[in-house]
Amino acid sequence: MKNLILSTSAFMLLLSGCFFFSCKKDSTTAPNSPGLTSVSAKGYLSAANYDKLIIQIQYVNGLQPSAGAVDDLKTFLNQRLNKPGGVEVTYSNINSPGRSMYTIEDIRSIESINRTVKHEGRTITAYILFLDGEYSQNNGNLKTLGIAYGSSSMVIFENTIRSLSGGLGQPSVSSVEATVCEHEFGHVLGLVNNGTGMTAAHQDEPHGKHCNNTSCLMYYTAETSDMINNLLGNNVPVLDANCINDLKANGGK
Repeated sequence: MKNLILSTSAFMLLLSGCFFFSCKKDSTTAPNSPGLTSVSAKGYLSAANYDKLIIQIQYVNGLQPSAGAVDDLKTFLNQRLNKPGGVEVTYSNINSPGRSMYTIEDIRSIESINRTVKHEGRTITAYILFLDGEYSQNNGNLKTLGIAYGSSSMVIFENTIRSLSGGLGQPSVSSVEATVCEHEFGHVLGLVNNGTGMTAAHQDEPHGKHCNNTSCLMYYTAETSDMINNLLGNNVPVLDANCINDLKANGGK
């Protein structure tokens, strides 16, 4: 399970120029939601079986992600996926399920009821759900911002992101949204050693399916690093050369 987390206490440290942004330990991508065919990372990266990607973004009323974050995500994917038919994004909204905390089982149920875009023909799909509550497995001040919980499914805890960004001395909401979405999509693409093999050893094994480069988008945590400095400047971290080489070797670009 892929969790991107941010410490609420971090913003107390911003006055001294320190920002804490991290990922929890990950495990191998879980099976997809019931009724949806699982797909491999190569299905997203290569044009062999699928030449177009449709992303269904579904959000609780009032929590639509920023246009800038979605544009950044599309740019990220167009740079790395061989999809000559392009990357398309659709939006739909749902009423709040009425929970303050969500388990993975809750999230899967919401997807199974509301997801309408499925893999068909030469088109592969992905589902990103933006929720209003917190993750049930939050640990104290460590708040989960996003999880890739299936081979094509991700959840973003939008209320948590908004509570920790966009204020004085904080990174913008858009830059945090983009970082979380791209990090979680990186796991769907098989990073790191999570369905896309490594061309060189760079997995941070003590922290699961993450890169050992502190400046990489797929690093599990960062503190006073270039990645965080870039985030504070509203620049989303990027994949390092090892992660890019892995994607290329598995059909990406």
